[in-house]
Amino acid sequence: MDFPHRILCIIGPTAAGKTDLSLEIARCLDCEVVSVDSRQVYRHLDIGTDKVSETIRKEIPHHLIDFCDPDRVFSAADFVEAALSAIGEILRRGRTPLLVGGTPFYYQALFEGILTDEIPRDRDLGRAMERAWESGGAKALYEELESVDPLAAARIHPNDRRRVLRALEVFRLSGRPVSSWYEAGPKKDTSLRPLYLGLYRCRESLRERIARRAAAQFASGFADEVKGLLEMGYDETCPALQGFGYRELVMYHRGEISLEEALERDIKATRAFARRQMTWFRKFVPALWYDVSRSETDEITRQVMFLWENQLKGTRLP
Repeated sequence: MDFPHRILCIIGPTAAGKTDLSLEIARCLDCEVVSVDSRQVYRHLDIGTDKVSETIRKEIPHHLIDFCDPDRVFSAADFVEAALSAIGEILRRGRTPLLVGGTPFYYQALFEGILTDEIPRDRDLGRAMERAWESGGAKALYEELESVDPLAAARIHPNDRRRVLRALEVFRLSGRPVSSWYEAGPKKDTSLRPLYLGLYRCRESLRERIARRAAAQFASGFADEVKGLLEMGYDETCPALQGFGYRELVMYHRGEISLEEALERDIKATRAFARRQMTWFRKFVPALWYDVSRSETDEITRQVMFLWENQLKGTRLP
């Protein structure tokens, strides 16, 4: 396969260490990074999304960061269009595209043509919500949908069990409202082929890193960032503010929960999302998986460089 059609991608759950590895690889292979993150596309969301600094972005160009305003619905189809444009520009400059991020739907949309009709499902989650509904939890489930996706809730009758639960399932799986994934249009064959570099950590290590990162975000002005967004006129109906961390801090600023409760809820939601990310990513092929709780990023980088250089010379990938 020609080099321009093979795309390096760094995947893994949130807080696994994707950014650190991406910067090392980008420096070694003369890469430009294409963000595959459903929240970093939004302007003004910096602390809560862990965007790389402006200094790093001047050194290593990053694409699809600060791409649109917080009130815009940015669908998987939008991502495909923007990502293809960025990849094409990078290749024309003679540099290497490096895709980095933890939004599985975006990768599937880009490499498999999945846009709307094949949004992944979690059967276990669906059955659990069905049981909750049948056990008298219909009102609570609809209220949850109103909280996390008011646009969908406004279109769905509270008694429409199938649509209520499907909208909640999509949000719980992706951290984004169901409306942002719906986009009409045919599937595309991009002719791009990924080589996934997967990062994982043992359960306790990842849980601790998620908690530490969330605490650091709150200590670094995350609440003030959300306050600023609210003062700019954005609210919980905006797609950007419906993700974990942001939605909890909106509740905090409205006096509904304490700052400590917002932090605890953010950590809990992020840990749950990380588990779901790994469920999806384990199915991605071809993938080379690295336990970053055991290996240093510079050692992983050396291995990746060896494999990539061999592929450039025509060696078959493992």
